[in-house]
Amino acid sequence: MEQKAASAILAEFRAYRQHFERITIGAVERFRHADWPGVQAASLARLNLYKTHIDRVTAQIGPGRGSLGKVQWTEVKSAYAKAIAEAPDGDLAETFYNSVHRRITRDPALDGERMFLATSFSAGPTPPARESLTSCYRPTAGLAAMVQRILDERAPELPWQDQRRDIRNIIRSLIEARPEVDSGEDFHVEVINALFCRNKGAYIVGRLCLDDPSSDPRPRRVWPLALPLAMSARGEAYVDTLICDEDELSIVFSFTRAYFMVRSPYPFGLIRFLNELLPNKKRSELYAAIGQHKHGKTEFHRGFLEHLRQSSDTFVAAPGIKGMVMTVFTLPSYQTVFKVIRDEFPPQKAVTADEVRKKYHIVKRHDRAGRMADTQEFKDLRLPLHRFDPELIDELRAAAPSALHIEDGQLRIRHLYTERAMTPLNLYIENADRAILTEALDEYGNAIKQLAAANIFPGDMLLKNFGVTRHRRVVFYDYDEISFLTDINFRAVPEPRTPEEEMAAEPWYSVGSNDVFPEEFRRFLFGKPEIKRLFAALHGDLFTPEYWRGLQQAIADGHAMDVFPYRRKRRFSNQPQPIDSHAQK
Repeated sequence: MEQKAASAILAEFRAYRQHFERITIGAVERFRHADWPGVQAASLARLNLYKTHIDRVTAQIGPGRGSLGKVQWTEVKSAYAKAIAEAPDGDLAETFYNSVHRRITRDPALDGERMFLATSFSAGPTPPARESLTSCYRPTAGLAAMVQRILDERAPELPWQDQRRDIRNIIRSLIEARPEVDSGEDFHVEVINALFCRNKGAYIVGRLCLDDPSSDPRPRRVWPLALPLAMSARGEAYVDTLICDEDELSIVFSFTRAYFMVRSPYPFGLIRFLNELLPNKKRSELYAAIGQHKHGKTEFHRGFLEHLRQSSDTFVAAPGIKGMVMTVFTLPSYQTVFKVIRDEFPPQKAVTADEVRKKYHIVKRHDRAGRMADTQEFKDLRLPLHRFDPELIDELRAAAPSALHIEDGQLRIRHLYTERAMTPLNLYIENADRAILTEALDEYGNAIKQLAAANIFPGDMLLKNFGVTRHRRVVFYDYDEISFLTDINFRAVPEPRTPEEEMAAEPWYSVGSNDVFPEEFRRFLFGKPEIKRLFAALHGDLFTPEYWRGLQQAIADGHAMDVFPYRRKRRFSNQPQPIDSHAQK
């Protein structure tokens, strides 16, 4: 029975991985043919895969089919561990097993005898015997020849608009960024063999390595390197820019972006390579970035528990204005906030807890356009009670008593979301000088516009609901009032017909549940007149219903907006302009 259960779980995991890779491999073809509706459909289909395959195997071996007790699960895990010992994706297989176990047993306790709480692959799964992760390129025949080889081999069969122009742009930009490549010093470029596809772009990703003239085989210096590819309106490929900076590449792999489609038979090796390029990124974020968000959750949990063992600070309430739907806390030494849905909401919040969960699910499945934070959902998360500030415990008990259970020195929270910690925008600009204030307000406006271009209307657009990342990007993180932009009725405020209507304290005209009056944004978004005037100069079009209706029409017409993870000034100047450049930042 135990061996049969282990085999069934492994067989379903293999079916999941094959299905996942099949959808992923098709991304290059969708990019080549500029099939943007197909890109969106494939992303959604891939997100649904994990649950589909978990459902299938739990129906096969779960309750009613001869459920397993504690002793049997220990033996199932042992048999499963032996079966995946040589698997190149064994780390993902462990997470899949854990998901099946949790679904079948419904046991909130975490038992290392029956689950893979710690990985069996501390040094990583066995690499594929004939699979090479990267290719090495040296300028032995000249820099131009090397760049052409990279384009031809890493992005084969693309219909190039003007490859010679792109090669010139790449070389010029590379020498400007890293003069070492033009100084006669030895260097090489190491490139990941698979293209990273997402939305309307594809990326060649690797690193530039300055060789050590001594016998040491390790490079003397290393820089990240990425070539974003795009398609013109005529279906011709071009290189849009060159990225050779850790911070800029970090934004490309941001937790605010949709997941990449990149072929990864050996995910651990791919993540290890990316982590060398982006050492400030958590492994959990990188796994999520390549579409393995469930294993990203596993990596987050393991990393977080390890951090708890090595730290001693206390969980406290998160800084900022208290939310009416969520109560939020954080551990100051860890860049994460924990969000728990309140048991009751004030009357002005016409939403239920179930609806809030659905809103967060929408964000998980939708294009976040670089402006919404990714989240991880946890059930029955256990944390050491002694690490909680007493005032926070009181706040949690008052706000969400049904979500809490205290037992054996542990605080068990039945349901919560984790999210990368950011500085609330209202706090960020509180004492900002003119330059920082202007930049932050411009970012805030661009965040709203880019969300709208992705068919998301934030709903509650108060500054407190947006955060600022370490790259000074403004990101939305309060999802309880989001809607699809196309579901909103943007209206102009009607002219009053009488003096009584003009002086009325309440609207004298009818207001539907989905009606929004952009003119009113001026009044309630900003308290200080100076900030209101500055924002109006930067993004005054947001105060007009015509702007929003124009975006709705573009979405209805099937236009997929260009929103790239780098600033306009980074684009090569002689490239085609994006369809909707005002939505790009």
